[in-house]
Amino acid sequence: MGKIKVTQVKSAIKRTQNQKRTLEALGLKKIGQVVEHENTPNILGMVNKVKHLVSAEETK
Repeated sequence: MGKIKVTQVKSAIKRTQNQKRTLEALGLKKIGQVVEHENTPNILGMVNKVKHLVSAEETK
């Protein structure tokens, strides 16, 4: 399995509590912060849920 690099690009201010919790579960707290996760269906679903707030790229 590969890895996915997730970067927060927009603020979580004025977003629903569900979206804020998803960002927190991904390990993102500030704009510009980057985290790396395994490329699993769970993580991809979380990224898809907040795709308007983050950018994701696949790494090796």
